[in-house]
Amino acid sequence: NRAQYQKMYARSVDDPQTFWAEQAQEFVTWFSPWNKVMEVDYQRGDIKWFVGGKLNACYNCVDRHLEARGEQTAILWEGDEPQDSQAISYRELFALVCKFANVLKSRGVKKGDCVSIYMPMIPQAAVAMLACARIGAIHSVVFGGFSPEALRERILDSDCQVVITADEGPRGGKNVPLKENVEQALSGGGGCPKVHTTIVVQRTGNSVTFNSARDVWYHHAMRDASSDCPPAEMDAEDPLFILYTSGSTGKPKGVLHTTGGYQLYTAMTHKYVFDYHAGEVYWCTADVGWVTGHSYIVYGPLANGATTMMFEGLPTYPDAGRFWQVVDKHQVNIFYTAPTALRALMGQGDAPVQKHKRSSLRILGTVGEPINPEAWEWYYRVVGERRCPVVDTWWQTETGGIMITPLPGATELKPGSATLPFFGVQPALLDADGKELAGVASGNLVIKQSWPGQMRTVYGDHQRFLDTYFAMHPGYYTTGDGARRDADGYYWITGRIDDVINVSGHRLGTAEVESALVLHAEVAEAAVVGYPHAIKGQGIYAYVTLMAGSEADAGLRAELVELVKKEIGAIAKPDVIQWAPGLPKTRSGKIMRRILRKVAANELDNLGDTSTLAEPAVVEELIANRVE
Repeated sequence: NRAQYQKMYARSVDDPQTFWAEQAQEFVTWFSPWNKVMEVDYQRGDIKWFVGGKLNACYNCVDRHLEARGEQTAILWEGDEPQDSQAISYRELFALVCKFANVLKSRGVKKGDCVSIYMPMIPQAAVAMLACARIGAIHSVVFGGFSPEALRERILDSDCQVVITADEGPRGGKNVPLKENVEQALSGGGGCPKVHTTIVVQRTGNSVTFNSARDVWYHHAMRDASSDCPPAEMDAEDPLFILYTSGSTGKPKGVLHTTGGYQLYTAMTHKYVFDYHAGEVYWCTADVGWVTGHSYIVYGPLANGATTMMFEGLPTYPDAGRFWQVVDKHQVNIFYTAPTALRALMGQGDAPVQKHKRSSLRILGTVGEPINPEAWEWYYRVVGERRCPVVDTWWQTETGGIMITPLPGATELKPGSATLPFFGVQPALLDADGKELAGVASGNLVIKQSWPGQMRTVYGDHQRFLDTYFAMHPGYYTTGDGARRDADGYYWITGRIDDVINVSGHRLGTAEVESALVLHAEVAEAAVVGYPHAIKGQGIYAYVTLMAGSEADAGLRAELVELVKKEIGAIAKPDVIQWAPGLPKTRSGKIMRRILRKVAANELDNLGDTSTLAEPAVVEELIANRVE
C-alpha cells in the first residue's frame, strides 16, 4: 500500500547502502559476497555496484530454479502464425543454454569477447543471450528490423567475431531476410573482416546463401554439443551486454551494462512493478532487440522464476484481435506493451477486444513513450474492464530498468502520468540554468543519485559517456527528457529535449536520418524533426533542400524514403518530406530547429524570436509549403 511504499522509498534514499545490500541478498544468488555496496563518482563517470561480488547472470536466471521449478515453463513462445507455439521448461532451457554455450566455446568465444545477435523473436534468441552470459561473453543484440548497413556498423563498433542469426524471420505473414542481411553486412562497405563464424538457426527452412567456411547451422552444432557447461564466475562489474541506442549525433552509442547491479535491478523492478507472483504467466510484447526485451523478457522475469512469453508476430496479424486471442490461449496474467500498439488497436474499435474474454488479466503495463490519456483510458476501460491497474513505466536503455512508475495497489493512478519514482531513484527538475526546481514545476529531468541498473559507459568511448550524461548538469545524470511535476509530486514525461525522436517508443537520432538523406546525389541539405503522430507518438518530418537543377517530384521522394530504409531500417523512414529551398539559419549558420519543429507540428501562432535569422523570409516559405 501507499504507506509501505513511502516507508521503503524513504529508506532507499536515506540509507541506500543498507537498502540495496538487503535487496541484493534477497533477489540475487552470489558465488561470493561484495565488500562494498557502491562507489560512485559522477564527475568522472565512474560507477560501481557490489564491488568485489561474484555471480553469473545465467545461473541466476536458470540454474538456481532447477530444484524448485525445473518442470515449470520458463519460456512460452507464440509464433507469427496462431497455430505455432512452444513451451520450454527451466530444465529444458538449462540444457539448451549449456549446449549452446559449448557451441560458442568451440568457435573460440571466450570471456570478454563480444557476440552479435541478429534474430527473430524465437526462443533461440534468449538461449543465445543466456549462453553468452554463462561463459562471460558480452552480447550485442541488434534489432532484426535494422538494415545490413546498420548491422555492419554495430558489428564493427563492438569488435564482434561471431554473429548469430536465422535464415529468415516471419513477421505479419512475411519473411524478413535476416541471413541475406547478414551476408550484405559482412561483404558490403569494407565488410567485417574479423567475423569468422556465423551461426544460423533454421526458422523457415527457405534457401539462403551459405558459406561453408564461415557459416554453421545451429541444429547441426547443437546435435554434437555437450550439455555440461559450468557457469563462469563473473565480477559484479564485468560487462554483460552492449546495446546500441541513438544519440543526437549520427553515430549510435554502445550502452554498456554490467552484471551484478543490472541483474538485481531488473529482478527487483519486475517483481514490484508487475506485482509478480509465482506461477503467473507474464507477457512483454517487446522485441529482444530493444532494452525492454533484455530487461523484461529475459533477465528480470527469469531471475524471478517466472513464465515469460516471447511473441514473434504483430498485434494486427492475422487480425486486430491477436493480442487478446493470445491472452486467452495462454491465460496471460500480466501484459506489458507500447502505447503505439494500443493507439493502433484503439483505432480498430472495441469489437476485436471484446471478442475475447481476457478474464486472466490482472496487471496491464505500458513502455517506450508517454501514453496519452485517451489511450490510457481505453486500455484501462476496454482491455482491462476497469479491474486491472495500468503501470505506465518511464525508463531508458541507459537506466537498465524502470525508474518512474506506479506500483499496483500502492499508487493512485493518473491517466498519462508515470507517477512516482521507484525505490532508490531520486528525480529532480532543473531549469535552463541548471537550478533545481521545487514543488509544481516543469524542466529537464535529471537523476540525483546512482542506482544499480545504471549504464557504466559508452563502449569504447568513455568521454562520450561523460559528455552526453554528466557534462550539461554536473553532479546529476541527465536523462535528455523533459518532465513536469504536479501538486501530488507525480511526474509527467513531456518528451525529448535533445535532437532525438521517439518513434513508436524507439529512439532515433535526427542526425542519423539526415546523414542518410544527404547521401543522395541530388540532396544538398536535410533537417529532420519529430512531429505529433496519431499512432506512433512522434513521426519523422524531413525538410530537404535539393541541388540546383534537381526536380522535386514523387519519384525522388520515394527514392529518399528507400535510401533511409536501406541505411537505417524501415523504422526510420520519413513520414513527411517537405521540399525546402532554404532552411531557417542563424547568421552563424546554425539551423533553428525550434522553428522547424513548430512548422511541422502546425504550431504557427508563436514561432518565438526570429530576429537572429539570416533570412527571415525562409520561414514564410516553409509555412506556405507545409505538408499536411
